[in-house]
Amino acid sequence: MEMSRDEAEPKLKDLPEGIDPAIQVFLTVSRSLPSLRNVFESLLSKIHLAAFLTDLFGIDTFYVAKEYNVPSYIFFPSPASALSLLLHIPKLDETVPCEFRDLPGPVIKIPGCILIHAKDLPEPLQERKSGMYEWILRAGKRFSSLDGIAVNSFTDLDFRAIKSLQDGAGANKPPSPGSVLYVSFGSGGTLSRAQQGELALGLEMSGQKFLWVARKPNDELASAAYLNCQSQFHPSEVLPNGFLERTKGQGFVVPSWVPQTQILGHGATGGFITHCGWNSTLESVALGIPLIAWPRYAEQKMTAVVLVEDLKVALRPNENGLVGREEIAKVVKDLIEGEEGKRLGQRMRDLKVAASMALSKEGSSTRALSELASKWANVEALR
Repeated sequence: MEMSRDEAEPKLKDLPEGIDPAIQVFLTVSRSLPSLRNVFESLLSKIHLAAFLTDLFGIDTFYVAKEYNVPSYIFFPSPASALSLLLHIPKLDETVPCEFRDLPGPVIKIPGCILIHAKDLPEPLQERKSGMYEWILRAGKRFSSLDGIAVNSFTDLDFRAIKSLQDGAGANKPPSPGSVLYVSFGSGGTLSRAQQGELALGLEMSGQKFLWVARKPNDELASAAYLNCQSQFHPSEVLPNGFLERTKGQGFVVPSWVPQTQILGHGATGGFITHCGWNSTLESVALGIPLIAWPRYAEQKMTAVVLVEDLKVALRPNENGLVGREEIAKVVKDLIEGEEGKRLGQRMRDLKVAASMALSKEGSSTRALSELASKWANVEALR
């Protein structure tokens, strides 16, 4: 994507003389956000962005990444103790009424650090009315909403501070085993706009963690995504207002595609809302993941009956017309944390063992494929 020089160089002529160079950089980045949005739109029309990484001067760019539902990370080039201080500044700002240097006992306690004398704090923190102090305070507040921070240090050098940061990052710790619901309707499956909205609100209402591969809704065809499975769109275009913001920390929505077998094979995955396509069914069985059956087209309704009533490895919501958010929330909670979900999980693990045996060297599937290959080889030899 090309832009004019005027677009690439935000105007800073209105700034006062002698302004701190660092503040000039912050303002330059802030005034470049429209151009950054253009870059995001251009990239997202071609590729999937896994993450957005910026540095200390780019705190205002988090908002743009958030608008496009791209995980935000920052590279912190200073020691972990400095990061701990930065994250602690909002609390200090609330509890200390004077300049830090004027404290009766000028000692600052920073999580994971030795006691620091106020005179040894960074210069921008020495004048709380300065523009740099305001920026640092703002950064400390915003950093807590990041998806992650890459620190330029290592554990043996910065052990206390790094351990303190890790202990305090509960919201960013990996989800516990079997706690995440994977939601996908295959390469072609779509929901109506109303049903997609109810699914979103049901997932939110359930309180369970989720990873959802969302498609553009279609009110006419249940398999419309076959025609545009790689179409680019932002999830906010097809989900209820405020859903992405409200569920940040609970769920993650991905447009178009994910590596499904990797998701199903991850230890955190505890269930799968599926359209009951046969490939998805086989992958779930092979990896031992219990299901919520939500068939969309072709033979999928028959498969759903087998999974629910015969094999007993799936739950199925009441599908009389529009499936409401309350029904969805109930089924999701039953699968992930209910007793019925535990029973389904055990039966699916038994099937996983059977699938593994079938694929073993002497297993039924291996033998059948070997016999077929031998048959073809014999036909070729007779020619």
